Parts: sequence; C-alpha cells; structure tokens
Amino acid sequence: MILKILKNMDFSILFAVLALSAFGTVMVYSASMVSSVMVYDVTPDFFFKRQVVSWILGLFALFLGIVLPYRNYRKLFKLLLLLTIVLLLLVFAIGHTSNNAQSWLPIPFLGRFQPAELAKMTLIIYLAAIYTKKKDYIEDFARGLLPPIIMTMLIIGMIFKQPDLGTAVIALAVSGLVIMSSGLKRSHLIFLLTLASVTAVCLYMFGLSEEQMSRFEGAYQPFQNADDSGYQLINSYLAIHNGGLIGTGLGAGVQKLGYLPEAHTDFIMAVVAEELGIIGVTVVLGLIALIVLRGLFISMKSHDMFGRLLAIGISGLIGIQTAVNLGGLTGMIPLTGVPLPFVSYGGTSLLMMMFSVGILINIHAVSKVKKNQEDKIAA
Repeated sequence: MILKILKNMDFSILFAVLALSAFGTVMVYSASMVSSVMVYDVTPDFFFKRQVVSWILGLFALFLGIVLPYRNYRKLFKLLLLLTIVLLLLVFAIGHTSNNAQSWLPIPFLGRFQPAELAKMTLIIYLAAIYTKKKDYIEDFARGLLPPIIMTMLIIGMIFKQPDLGTAVIALAVSGLVIMSSGLKRSHLIFLLTLASVTAVCLYMFGLSEEQMSRFEGAYQPFQNADDSGYQLINSYLAIHNGGLIGTGLGAGVQKLGYLPEAHTDFIMAVVAEELGIIGVTVVLGLIALIVLRGLFISMKSHDMFGRLLAIGISGLIGIQTAVNLGGLTGMIPLTGVPLPFVSYGGTSLLMMMFSVGILINIHAVSKVKKNQEDKIAA
C-alpha cells in the first residue's frame, strides 16, 4: 500500500512544500545573521542551524504524513486530544515565556516546543472525526453540534490565556471552517456566526490587555505611534518600498540590520519583499496558493467525509495563517505574531505544517488508488 501511495502522490504539492521550506531556511539565515549577533549575542548562523535541524525533522514528519493512512487519525483523535490538553496545561506550569507569552515547553537537546501549533492540527482532526461520527444527527444542535464546539472553545481559550491571540484567532477560524463544512443546518450556521460576532465585539471591548489594544493603534495609526506600537509596521513598509520590483538582492536588505524587529519570524516576508522584490513575494505566495487550492481540490475528490473535512481544515489552516501573517506586516490587521507557513523561523510551526501537508498528500493518494480500483472493477 505504501508503494501505491508513493506512486499516486500529488507531486505539485510536494514540490511546493519542499521549495518553500528550503527557501525559508535560506531566508531565515539572511534575515537573522545580523540580529543574531547584535540582539541575541550568538553566532550569525545560530537561527539558521536551528532551522536546518527543524527542516530535517520536518522532512521526516512530511514522510510520515504521506505514508500513514489518514483514516488512522479518526481512531486516534481522543488520544491526540488528551495529549494536546495535557501539553497546554503544562505550559501554564512549566512553560517558557517569550514576548510576554507563556507558550513554549522546554525540550531537552531540541530547544522548545509550542503546544498551540499542535492544537491547531488536533482541532482539525478532532472536528473532522467527531462530525463524521455524528453525521447522521448533525442537525440535532444539542446532541450533534454543541458538544464538539464546547471542547473546541475550551482548547482555544487555553491558547488565548497564554496569551497567544494570533494562534487563538487562527484556531477559531479554522475550526469554524471545518464546522461549517460538516453539513449543519442553515439556522444553526446563522446562530453560530451571530454568536461569534457578539463574542468578538465583547472580547475587543473588555477582554484584551493594554498591550493587545496597542496593536490596533500600531496597525491603523502607525505614524502617530512611530516610536512605540507603530515602529515595527513602519519599518515593514520601508522594507517593502525598498524592494520595488526585483529587490535589493539576496542578503543585501537594510531593514533587518537592527531596524525591523523579529525579521526572521513574523516579518520575514518584509525581508523577502526588500531583497527579492515583488517578484520574490509573488513566487512565495504562488507556491502557498498552489498548496491551498490543490488541498481544496483534494477535499472535493475525497471518497469519505473524514478525508474531505480533514483536507478542508488543512487547506484552510495554511491559507488563513498566511492571510493573518500578511495582514499584520501590511497593516491591514493588528500584529498577531504568527509565522508565515513554511518560511518563517519556528521549529514547531514548520514541523506541524509539513506533517499536515503530508496528510493532505496521503488523502489525495488514497482517493486516487481507490478511484483506480473502482475503474478497474467497472471495466
């Protein structure tokens, strides 16, 4: 079966994820080599070496995702859900704090692990599995629809409490996408959208800290807060402007030289824009769009509801996280501190993204094998 899966892989997605992750590793070095010395007091290749290790582990995760039948996750979702909850609870007990967020668990010899990244994938698998199981009574709100929503909000609430607003928003949006794709009644959909809107307004008015509120000022009034909340966005604008059409050249960017904070993580696309110009940005976004669109196509061709919801969730995760990252560095939405998929520095993010794409490829391959078998029977 493994040979059949490898033979029927979607090679366009495989090429895109390998190209993006390899390119991202190079860009991490370009974006971090100065700040490594000036800000973090380490060697210029410190973050590059860590990203290479993450990339190698990511390749292994990608392979596992490809060869392990995706239907197995339907059997293991309870165990995965329990593991995720335990890890999120451990974050509050022994988690490492960085940038005012207690979001990482220390892992001996490997650095740190971010359970919130695992939680996003766990929610996709959990919702896909549970709503496949409840498909016969999905229109029963209290019995079919509500219990998984309560569990989902519990996990998202734990992420928000760290506090990690960006990841919580992405997890909420992706979960909502999977729920809306599960076949619920229109009246239930309208109710949930209304509830989500009211919750968002209440959260904005009463639930955000002063630091989180300042991000709104930094996004929509950056030049009035140029030395504080608007500083990062203004330097992002300068990087994008400096790049023009073809960029200043790989490694020749200026804004990463101490002007643009977190250039190798949240704002790596600004470095891409400065050094490789609009052309470089277009190529990166084109490869990400290829993965998302092919993922949605795979969801339509899947032979079962679990595979369809899983593919929709993974595609949505990659697309939504990309939109949130780009929205932050262009000032369209407040800064959220989420990495650009496959490109930004971050071991846990890269590992989980490559694993999720492996699952996407597996869904495609299994569907293709099944279709070939059906065609042979029909012939």
